[in-house]
Amino acid sequence: MSWWWAGAVGAAKKKLVEDEPPRTPLSVGLVIGVTGIVGNSLAEILPLSDTPGGPWKVYGVARRPRPDWNADHPVHYVQCDVSDAADAMAKLSPLTDVTHLFYVTWTSRATEADNCDANAAMLRNVLAAVVPHAPNLRHICLQTGAKHYLGPEESWGRIKPHDAPFTEDLPRLSGPNFYYTLEDVLIEEVEKKEELTWSVHRADVIFGFSPYSLMNIVGSLCVYAAICKHEGVPLRFPGTKEAWSCLWAASDADLIAEQQIWAAVDPYARNEAFNINNADVFRWKQFWKVLAENFGIEEFGFEESGERFKLEELMKGKSGVWEEIVKENQLLPTKLDEVAAWWFVDAVFTGECMFGCMNKSKEHGFVGFRNSRNSFVTWIDKVKAYKIVP
Repeated sequence: MSWWWAGAVGAAKKKLVEDEPPRTPLSVGLVIGVTGIVGNSLAEILPLSDTPGGPWKVYGVARRPRPDWNADHPVHYVQCDVSDAADAMAKLSPLTDVTHLFYVTWTSRATEADNCDANAAMLRNVLAAVVPHAPNLRHICLQTGAKHYLGPEESWGRIKPHDAPFTEDLPRLSGPNFYYTLEDVLIEEVEKKEELTWSVHRADVIFGFSPYSLMNIVGSLCVYAAICKHEGVPLRFPGTKEAWSCLWAASDADLIAEQQIWAAVDPYARNEAFNINNADVFRWKQFWKVLAENFGIEEFGFEESGERFKLEELMKGKSGVWEEIVKENQLLPTKLDEVAAWWFVDAVFTGECMFGCMNKSKEHGFVGFRNSRNSFVTWIDKVKAYKIVP
């Protein structure tokens, strides 16, 4: 049974145990953005005994000190601000044994042009510090997303996006897009080193766990539901009618990590871009009931007669409410703006029918999948288990 099939059907993953004899690493992974939504999954999956390409030694890089919810992964944690070229060179160039680089981070700026500049600089800083100093570096994975096919939010309504389902060979849209910029930087740098290969992984809306993620829809919805429960108000759907009822696809964070690991070690995946989602579809009007049930909320749904509201507006002034919830339920101390990305939920629930086609990935040999409903519940449970929400 393949490792991704075991994950898909919910089989227990084999954990590393303290009395397990040390194993000589066959591969050494460097995860840039290890506390992010996919970085956290990579940190959990790479060290497992049955992960392809292993045994793996893993370095995990993030800007902030290591959080408690990430500390149980057997990863060599490196606190480093990769937007600072000097810090990146000082912290990453000594990691000379790296064989595989997983770049799963990004930063947000006010305009897409600024996003292009800032994110390109971060990637260049990492590559400049790693590529010349890691002689055995073999592969670089770059994570992007569906904005490759939709364009940045600032262009919505001005530039026609591609129609779903998206295929990897669709032409680029006009205008700046930092995903395009990152791909160009990656390929340009990889071509400078013989036998170094790359892969790009374009996710849809990600279901996963990370209180630090800028694009964590499950965590944000859990916080929204917890506030509704606390205040005794209905759990209203903060999106358009189209977003409520049309078909969607999600990308499980563990599944994204599995595809990246597959691409890192499988020769047939070299120098290719792949869509990655759970390979099924759902409607938010179905999953909204699941969210409500998990927080014991009886009144929920989409208000047909009401005007659309946005969480970024509705949640203004709720910091004190969140403090009450944290205190009353003895949760991990957090601030509301740390655990909820309202702007991202609002952006997601503006759109409709956004998902990529998985045929290319399957044709190249990756057949992993997830049941999206089970995935949604699994990540809700994890947010609760780490006492981020009650």
